[in-house]
Amino acid sequence: MVNVAIFDYGAGNIFSLKNSLEKKGALVEVITNFDKPKNISGLLLPGVGNFDPAIRSINSESKTKFIDFIKNEMPVLGICLGMEMFFEKSEEGKEPGLHVIDGEVVELPTSMKIPHMGWNNLEIKNSGILLDGIENDSWVYFVHSYRVQPTSLEIITAESDYGIKVPAVIEKNNFFGTQFHPEKSGEIGAKIIQNFIDECKK
Repeated sequence: MVNVAIFDYGAGNIFSLKNSLEKKGALVEVITNFDKPKNISGLLLPGVGNFDPAIRSINSESKTKFIDFIKNEMPVLGICLGMEMFFEKSEEGKEPGLHVIDGEVVELPTSMKIPHMGWNNLEIKNSGILLDGIENDSWVYFVHSYRVQPTSLEIITAESDYGIKVPAVIEKNNFFGTQFHPEKSGEIGAKIIQNFIDECKK
């Protein structure tokens, strides 16, 4: 059994993520600040909401800072918006990001229908931890208007091709991110969630 926390930005709609984690045997606590010591082994930043309000919620609702909360290299999974907040800044807002990863977040090309919604396949570059046991060309579900541009391309473990290459999965140290929603991605997403839970158990 492993205890994990989902940070709730106030946008709601995190039931499916919580349910997916619980189906894999995790005990899940939904938190709105980092002030109280938690007996948890992993943190999830969900993919619902807008950049500036979510960043303000993380930075202003807690006396304890995000970086202090995870100082023991706790595994952190950012999903969609959650992953985007790892970076320095986003074109979606004016607030600085968490800057645990170098790079920025940019809007998808105007030639695309935005938000981009639907199933896309993964081009796996390096299996890493989240993609352990996941086959190349597996399909996952995306809902997003922005994409990340890491300074180091080495942290990208999978891409999707929209006519442009969109980073779909990133890993850097204890930070893991998916542009898609694993909790809405069937068996493939369930395996990714299991891989994250297994990392939290270590």
